[in-house]
Amino acid sequence: MALLLSRYGLALTLTAPEEVIPGSYWGDSEAGLKGDRLYARMDTPVHSVLHEASHYICMSPERRSGLDRDAGGDDAEESAVCYLQVLLADELPGIGRERLSCDMDDWGYSFRLGNTRAWFAADAEDARGWLVEHGVIDSDSRLTGRLR
Repeated sequence: MALLLSRYGLALTLTAPEEVIPGSYWGDSEAGLKGDRLYARMDTPVHSVLHEASHYICMSPERRSGLDRDAGGDDAEESAVCYLQVLLADELPGIGRERLSCDMDDWGYSFRLGNTRAWFAADAEDARGWLVEHGVIDSDSRLTGRLR
């Protein structure tokens, strides 16, 4: 995970068990963002780490420079973040899009087609297009390793 995040200039910082996670929007075990650091604990769900990392990758440089907890963004960007976190999961051995999709559904992500897999396969062209337009993925849906 740390190696994947470092490709985007994001440092993974683990906090002690039961310690409050700095920069966490949701609290509890959910990942947090402050500057170019993503904070997590060993009990932080993978989908949470990938979601927050995807926010960092997708946000504008201006928002990234003042980042502390709230990634902001509009609905189109949020959809792109969800799409990107699925792509990033394929970069992690033992995770992949199938496991991540189940984790997202279990946590409560909500999509028109009822689940993450169906949304990703048949209803996420706008999210994919956003990522291509901003240079985060190429026209073949491959990660470019670039920030927005």
